Amino acid sequence: MTDRVHAIVLAAGQGTRMKSALPKVLHPIGGQPMLGHVLDAAASAGIASSHVVLGHGAEKVGDWLKSRSAEQPRSVLQLKQLGTAHAVSQAMPEVPDTALVVVLYGDVPLITPETVAALIAAAKDGFALVTVTLDQPRGYGRILRDAAGRVTGIVEEKDATPEQRQIREVNTGLMAAPARRLRRWLSHVGNDNANGEYYLTDVVGLAARDGITVRTVSAAASEEVEGVNDPLQLARAERAFQRRNVERLQRDGLYLADPARFDLRGSLRIGRDVRIDVGCVLEGQVELGDDVQIGPYCLLRDVRVAAGTKIDAFSVLHEAAVGRACIIGPYARLRPGTVLGDGVHIGNFVELKKTTVGDGSKANHLAYLGDAVVGARVNIGAGVITCNYDGANKFTTVIGDEAFIGTDSQLVAPVTIGRGAYIAAGSTIAKDAPADQLTINRAREQRSLPSWKRPTKG
Repeated sequence: MTDRVHAIVLAAGQGTRMKSALPKVLHPIGGQPMLGHVLDAAASAGIASSHVVLGHGAEKVGDWLKSRSAEQPRSVLQLKQLGTAHAVSQAMPEVPDTALVVVLYGDVPLITPETVAALIAAAKDGFALVTVTLDQPRGYGRILRDAAGRVTGIVEEKDATPEQRQIREVNTGLMAAPARRLRRWLSHVGNDNANGEYYLTDVVGLAARDGITVRTVSAAASEEVEGVNDPLQLARAERAFQRRNVERLQRDGLYLADPARFDLRGSLRIGRDVRIDVGCVLEGQVELGDDVQIGPYCLLRDVRVAAGTKIDAFSVLHEAAVGRACIIGPYARLRPGTVLGDGVHIGNFVELKKTTVGDGSKANHLAYLGDAVVGARVNIGAGVITCNYDGANKFTTVIGDEAFIGTDSQLVAPVTIGRGAYIAAGSTIAKDAPADQLTINRAREQRSLPSWKRPTKG
């Protein structure tokens, strides 16, 4: 990275078309606010210093910037939104004259590091901007060129003549220029236009009149430079982002039943022959080992899954580590702090929280294990629960290797079940159960009452 390049990211817009209390640049794409994608692209392109111009929702955006684990950019407040040139000028006092300034937008989330790097390289001769050619350029500023093809300026659509509106090469707003020159050009930008705003695009004409060559960089795809202004465009950007992810993952060997029905909202590392069925959502940092199979409509968030494990439909795993050759689901839930050994079976409607399960243990039906340490080769029957919470504090249940917990038993923590212990069905265990013994605790013996009559409605 180099301190010579500074990014100014415009993030002050109100975003009224989003019809949301959330500032526009904080709306997520792929699980991360749009502004985060832009800052990440700048950093990946080698830009060491970024300045974010805040306006509407400045407090919320500022709080989010402070929460980032990545290096925090400088922020500056644009008290009045008087146009893009005015916004850039608010950040310029923090930029040294020797720097190259790259202007980016917080609501253009799909910009790639490659395009930013190309923009930086093109600006070494004095000025550069990113353009794209559209079949339907409505709403965009048009690139004006002379007979020799040199860029002479940009005209906003509201101020364009009918002939200029036929131009298909449009401005994306992304540009780069030396700070000393940009500072001078910004001081000469006026607001004599249909909106009465100070347009950053006017800088292009000022550069051309100074005899500076304005170089252009073509975006690889229009979606890369498309701004997000409403929920429809947000959804389009999400799909484009997901397509980009899918193409990369499939090149790495991921098998997807339907790429259009898969969402990655974070990072994914995969081994060989990983297969994911339709409707799955992966969030945070997910790692899947060789031969892992994920059934339809599963949610995995910050999860590690070792080789050969199968996760059946509609299962939810959150901050869990899963061993080799496990079978999970369908309809299983692994909550934070769950660690499974190898060959573990967690079946339908089984929930685990902050629980370690040893190799070869099984809980196949309708159970809750919370704050528990379960040994190897343990069998957990249907309806078993660890009663880990007394209303104020959490307590631990320890189950030894090869124990058998009968159906519909309650283990009242803190309690220890010894190795090889057998808990009879329907027992409530509130004291430690010794190893290799049958322990039974039922309220009373079963009785039948011959004089009983079925209740009737009064």
